Amino acid sequence: MTDNTSLRMGRLYGVGLGPGDPSLMTVRAVQVIAEADVIAYHSARHGRSIARSIAAAHLRADHIEEPLVYPVTTGTTDHPGGYQGAMDEFYAESAARLAVHLDAGRTVAVLAEGDPLFYGSYMHMHKRLADRYPTEVIPGVTSVSAAAARLGAPLVEGEEVLTVLPGTLPEEELTARLASADSAVVMKLGRTFPAVRRSIERAGRLADARYVERATMSGERTGTLADMDPESVPYFSVAVLPSRVGRVQAPSGQADHTPSSGEVVVVGTGPAGPLWLTPETRGALASAEDLVGYTTYLDRVPVRPGQRRHGSDNKVESERAEFALDLARRGRRVAVVSGGDPGVFAMATAVLEVASADPYRAIPVRVLPGVTAANAAAARAGAPLGHDYAVLSLSDRLKPWEVIAERLRAAAAADLVLALYNPGSAVRNWQVGKARELLLEHRAPDTPVVLGRDVGGSAESVRIVRLAELDPAQVDMRTILIVGSSQTVTVRRGAGEGGGEEIVWTPRRYPEPSAPSESPSKPLSEPLSEPSPESPAAK
Repeated sequence: MTDNTSLRMGRLYGVGLGPGDPSLMTVRAVQVIAEADVIAYHSARHGRSIARSIAAAHLRADHIEEPLVYPVTTGTTDHPGGYQGAMDEFYAESAARLAVHLDAGRTVAVLAEGDPLFYGSYMHMHKRLADRYPTEVIPGVTSVSAAAARLGAPLVEGEEVLTVLPGTLPEEELTARLASADSAVVMKLGRTFPAVRRSIERAGRLADARYVERATMSGERTGTLADMDPESVPYFSVAVLPSRVGRVQAPSGQADHTPSSGEVVVVGTGPAGPLWLTPETRGALASAEDLVGYTTYLDRVPVRPGQRRHGSDNKVESERAEFALDLARRGRRVAVVSGGDPGVFAMATAVLEVASADPYRAIPVRVLPGVTAANAAAARAGAPLGHDYAVLSLSDRLKPWEVIAERLRAAAAADLVLALYNPGSAVRNWQVGKARELLLEHRAPDTPVVLGRDVGGSAESVRIVRLAELDPAQVDMRTILIVGSSQTVTVRRGAGEGGGEEIVWTPRRYPEPSAPSESPSKPLSEPLSEPSPESPAAK
């Protein structure tokens, strides 16, 4: 801008003051305050401003002061728009007051505790004014950094990830995020403290949690979060879950806990990498001291300093379970790592079988669910598991083929969709051919079959073939098969070559036995307005 209006226009500054100790203000912050014409700051209705008190030594008698007094903080309001409406109106009015000074050519410095753009009130002025006036933001030391400094505890180290959360989040959401965090800081405590404490405890992190109140200010208080009286916790306090890397580890083979503190958590990593992990599983993997599992599945888990990894072959499930329980009996926190869901043809049964016998009966064992290969492949293909289905393993390593064949016939005769695990390997692929023959006794040759291989991985392949065309040579141990029922439908959607992408789905409703079967191309379907018949237990 080069017109006369722009030449007279003032400049807006958002000035970060740091966590509270005036000596932690930056040189640039002091300089901007000294040069400003107008000093603006927020306060509650009582009129006392923490931001102003931090910068008080640098204010001049000729400074124009603009107190921006919140209409409501923790109380209620009769504003027709409720709390949010009252605050939006307040921010708009405050921005208009500052704009009058800026239009008059005055420099305006808006003071902000900590950093202006880190949960700061200044940002509401910034969003309303920065596109209209020259603006500069002066960063400040955050309360997060100040809290870590006062505790003398590293926040994050190496490849750890720091998560910063507002205590105002819903309790369930806060618990989930804390469970999956490496290190975390929860801000805005005060009246939220009881819920925050419960969330930290449910996430299994209460023993590590620290508390910092008014860091670097008069009245500063630090301590163990579990020891804090909820009635004494102010808004300007934070909960800190510091770096896990700093935990002292015992030499290999020695326990650094009492025997009663050891446990085994059996986790499912889903069908592939980190994107498939649940928050609960992430938290269990992060807090474990020892990881035990098939090497392929252990490789999906990020390496953490101080954590011991015990990989083994995929055919020693009982030995692996006993090894994990022995570690826990010595006081170690152990995660047994499975692919998919640990309770579906995986390690949960092996661990519980061993744990049900002496001398492991007293060892705590938890099983955390994961996304199954069947669910992952079904989602990629569409919704083939939308109605009743059966899950079978074609491996005859732990049960005779005669049993497998009998179960295949029964499930096929019942017209169930089939999810077939472990269909073949480098030395075993004849079962796929035999299964196809058995199924063709009950299913039409054009029944859709989903072949999902390495779903979620770098070599993912999901194809839909017809049952009569199922080729055993295209199936290996990394493949799962989903065989449709008589009602399963394939449809091409989209405008791509050949009519678009082919998807497969099974209707939720099954034809009445006395009624003529509906054409698979026109399945009966529930109206969208009706509640779904599926139940959480079915998942």
